[in-house]
This record gives sequence, structure tokens and C-alpha cells, in this order.
Amino acid sequence: MIQQTKKLLQRLDAIGESISKTDGALGLLGLGSVGLETDRLDEYSDLDFFVFVRAGEKPRFLESLDWLEQASPLAYAFLNTEVGYKILFEDGIYGEFAIFEEEELAVISYTGGRMVWRRPDWQTNVPASWGLAAKEPKTDLHHPLNEALTNLYVGLGRYARGERLSALRFIQSYAIDNLISVLHLLEREESFFPDPFGSERRLERRFPTFAAELNGMLQGCDRLPESALAILSYMERHYAVNERLGMEIRRLARECRG
Repeated sequence: MIQQTKKLLQRLDAIGESISKTDGALGLLGLGSVGLETDRLDEYSDLDFFVFVRAGEKPRFLESLDWLEQASPLAYAFLNTEVGYKILFEDGIYGEFAIFEEEELAVISYTGGRMVWRRPDWQTNVPASWGLAAKEPKTDLHHPLNEALTNLYVGLGRYARGERLSALRFIQSYAIDNLISVLHLLEREESFFPDPFGSERRLERRFPTFAAELNGMLQGCDRLPESALAILSYMERHYAVNERLGMEIRRLARECRG
């Protein structure tokens, strides 16, 4: 693991070295686990980074990845947005990156940024985080948990009529997402790199008590009734679930199980 994490950071440094020799490049910003959050870097981490370039230079950096190949040969490159790629190097390192011109800094969002390389004469301040509107945490259980209850009810109805994919989403995705949105009101959150872009990230470390029950809540497509009952049970231990709706969810689960 240590070797792989070192390799990731060395690869990012090599990319910085490569773009330092490329006309039009201004800076390289490592993000997340290769940015400021290297304490969570592990063998399954990947390279997330931004390259800042001079005005008018973005097309050149997107149309030819020679500046990246000079750091290490690529096995795969997919232009997944108008501004960036998902990539795989020949040695198995995976990464995602985007190219921005200097004036676009004001309209992008990121967190955990670390300047790996910058052109000496480029004086623009690039903060560690930018463009993230402060998201107010939910302060009330009523709306999210009742949404979760109705997700379970609707999902079981769809499972009963054979719509398993839709049922899976309602029970093991929508209902769980609603629960996650108020976990901070139900359990003590451990401090471990919360992600403003995805509340499910590192949930197992942040909410270990809830995480210990996930196996029961996420039993897969063939055991959706059992998953729904596990979610309902968790909610009933933390919230005054409407008695009739709880009964109807259990009735549907019994019917689904035959």
C-alpha cells in the first residue's frame, strides 16, 4: 500500500514536471486524497487534478494529451465532459482531470486543493477550496424520514408487480439517501473527511453504528422485502413512525415474500 500511495504522488509530481515544459500551462492543482487529504490516501485512491492554462489554451490541452503521456503512457482516455477526461495509465493508475483557463476559477467548485506546480510568474491566488455554497445541515427529521417511509411503501408495491429495478432504487437508494441526510441528528458523527459532493462518501468511518446495519438494509435485488424491513426497523428505533404506514409496509413485505 505504501508503495502504491507513493506512486500516486510521484505520478502527480511527474505530471507537474511535464506541464512545466508545456507552453500555456499555469498550474497543477491536486484534489482530494492527492491534494490536502493525503491522510486518507490508500491503494484504491486515484488521481484527481485540475490543470490551469492561459486564455485560449484549453483546446490544445484537451485535443492532445501529449503533455500527460510525457509523464507516463496512457492505456485509456475518455473525454467525459467538455473540460476533462477519465484516464488509465499503462501501469494501472486511474485518474480524472479537468482543464480550466484562469478566468474560469470563479465558476468551478472543488475542495482539498493543493498546488503541486505553478508557473513562477503566475500570481493568481488558488485557495484550497472554492465555489462551494455552504450547505445547511437538516435540522428536522420529519420530512426526510417520512420520505423514506413512503419510498419503502412505493418500492415494495413495485417489487410486488415485478418492477425490481425501480423497487431497488426506491428501497436501497432513495430511502437510504433520505436516512443519510439526517444521520447527524440520529448518531454521533466521527470526524473523517466529509465530502460536500457526496454524503455517502466515507460514511462507514463517519457513522460506524449505522454502517454496521447496512448489510441488513442492502441485501440486493432478490431480498428487497428483507431490506425494507431492516430499514423500517432502524427508523422505528429512532423516530415515531406512523403506526398504520408501518403496518402497511410490513404487509407488503409479507406479500412480496409469498
